[in-house]
Amino acid sequence: MTKILVTGSNGMLGRDLCPILEKENYEIIKTDIDSLDITDFSSSCEFIKKHKPDIIIHCAAYTNVDKAEEDIITARNINFKGTENLAKICANLDIKLVYISTDYVFDGNKTSPYQTDDTPNPINNYGLTKLEGENAIKKHCKDYIIARTSWLYGIYGNNFVETMIKLSNKEELKVVNDQTGCPTWTVELSKGIIKLIKSNSKGIFHLCGSGTTSWYGFAKEIFKQANLNVNLIPCTTDDFKRPAKRPKYSAMNNNNILRDWKLALSDYMKLRQETK
Repeated sequence: MTKILVTGSNGMLGRDLCPILEKENYEIIKTDIDSLDITDFSSSCEFIKKHKPDIIIHCAAYTNVDKAEEDIITARNINFKGTENLAKICANLDIKLVYISTDYVFDGNKTSPYQTDDTPNPINNYGLTKLEGENAIKKHCKDYIIARTSWLYGIYGNNFVETMIKLSNKEELKVVNDQTGCPTWTVELSKGIIKLIKSNSKGIFHLCGSGTTSWYGFAKEIFKQANLNVNLIPCTTDDFKRPAKRPKYSAMNNNNILRDWKLALSDYMKLRQETK
């Protein structure tokens, strides 16, 4: 039985990914900061040698985009140094490494979906540190998957869908309409990761929902599917000043690995009705 170690197993993605992996008959080693501190090379090496995984899926990350602007040291320590440690260990022990990266490695200056071979040029510290993680993997590993995803939401974490539903009773709700991307459900991302593992894929992939929309368009579809009548007003990025710049256009070409984002959202909405 193939043994897979998952970092960040208690996060929004990890909590969906691990049960799906188990259903596919993989043996799972769940880890979080308490059991595996990826920023500590020697203890990480010892832990991984002890458990002998065939594959590591690296979900753990510093994901607070705005806070990374004021605390790049912590963001870099986790997203770059921690990832570099895993890359070196995987290279030495002949372990496949799957790294969850982000659309924020791009600057947003394109007007058509980013391809996997487009040159990254991050405009915020979060994207920069995630790109440094990508580069560390490419430098040290031979057998790796870099899976860039975007606009992630899932049942086990704070996310845009839940935020919109919580705010749906406001008299009016302003949502940014000049940033374009690809909403992605954690369950869809998990299935995409498994697809790549099963096909023994290597290299960089874009695992995001098919199709593109703005945050305003995303919100509109959420309310439509939830049968909520909301006074939704489009606004610009400049109307919401945030510490970190966001790319205006970060849509990625996923080569149809994942389904249309609206279909995925529909399944998510059904699931949340069953579980909430």
